[in-house]
Amino acid sequence: MFAIVQAGGRQEKVAPGAVITVDRLDAEPGAEVTFDKVLLVAADGGEVKAGAPYLDGASVTAVVEAQTLGPKVRVFKMKRRKQYRRTRGHRTRLTQVRVTSINV
Repeated sequence: MFAIVQAGGRQEKVAPGAVITVDRLDAEPGAEVTFDKVLLVAADGGEVKAGAPYLDGASVTAVVEAQTLGPKVRVFKMKRRKQYRRTRGHRTRLTQVRVTSINV
């Protein structure tokens, strides 16, 4: 069984036991979170339920594992022949969650 959920503006394919990385959620490690925006649910028998755009009453339950940082992104600006150079960078804050169940 798997589902496609919308989390943090992106669509993620999840299955029970899978660990996914989503945009930062305001939850402590060990806390339970619920994703209500479920787009599609496929059962093991081949039955597929699709929403328009979301399935009513469907949700995905997950447990927060860790608050992490993404890879470092370096932003370099330069204007040639003007002696202008600027280097900045950032790391996106992310949350790792482990999917526990898919509720239809």
